Amino acid sequence: MTRFGSRAKPSGAVVATGLVAIGLVCQEVGASFAVMLFPEVGPLGMVMLRLVFSALILLAIARPRLRGYSARAWRSALMLGGVLALMNGLFYLALSELPLGVTVTIEVLGPLTLAVVVARTRASWAWAAVAGIGVLALGGGGWDRLTVTGVLFALGAAASWAGYILATARVGREFTGLDGLALAMAFGALLSLPFGIADAGAALLRLDLVMLGAAVAVLSSTIPYALELIALRRLTPSIFGVLMSLGPATASVAGFLLLGQHLSLLEIGGIALVVAASAGAVWAGRGKDEPETAGGGAEPPPITGIIPTA
Repeated sequence: MTRFGSRAKPSGAVVATGLVAIGLVCQEVGASFAVMLFPEVGPLGMVMLRLVFSALILLAIARPRLRGYSARAWRSALMLGGVLALMNGLFYLALSELPLGVTVTIEVLGPLTLAVVVARTRASWAWAAVAGIGVLALGGGGWDRLTVTGVLFALGAAASWAGYILATARVGREFTGLDGLALAMAFGALLSLPFGIADAGAALLRLDLVMLGAAVAVLSSTIPYALELIALRRLTPSIFGVLMSLGPATASVAGFLLLGQHLSLLEIGGIALVVAASAGAVWAGRGKDEPETAGGGAEPPPITGIIPTA
């Protein structure tokens, strides 16, 4: 019991949940700023700025060594870097044609599909059906605003996100700490350079636009990753996954408040169904014996906290 007039300290799980929520908000605010910069630097120029500054920040923090890794480890890092560049490129190309909330909702189908396939339970397949209904409702609420190329870009980003999860797991096994992610991000940044320079052109000579690109990198990658890494030490992976499934809802709110992107009631209902399906699929496939740490949560996976899109 607490004394009269004193305040009970919030539990670790409550604090961790708040950190995840802040991380989600930062991601979608960063994505909104990125959309605002599209007329100046283009979607691929924005991808380049995002990846370059994310790589510089990670390299400065991790200071990875370049020797002592096997050829297999380097292949894993290069594969992750390629997936990062592809996923971010497709995501921002989709954002150039679709509302933020719709794009993130479609993209979430990638990890959702992976969770369903891995779980192989009746409940997970039932949640997949719910997600399908949600996508139909999403389209039914605004077919006139969905472009074929935009949807294909978003679906490509979804498939790439599933590939990112698998590639991240490999890198986590081959490298220690943040070394693998830092090297992969640097490779992804190098891959994005020719496309970004061609798309942005002379805009890259404007210091204000470059600094805004750095701000997007910090909001979309650095801050969320740091907060999620702390949260993962206090939450089980299943609870963390459920919280992360709120991404489409957060993106929809950010799109409405910052970009003026209105959604119909049917579209909002579709997004809600996909959010519920994502959370349900993660919960249905949770491990019954997740390892515990001294802080009461599960030991965080090597790099899975970072969400490099949005």
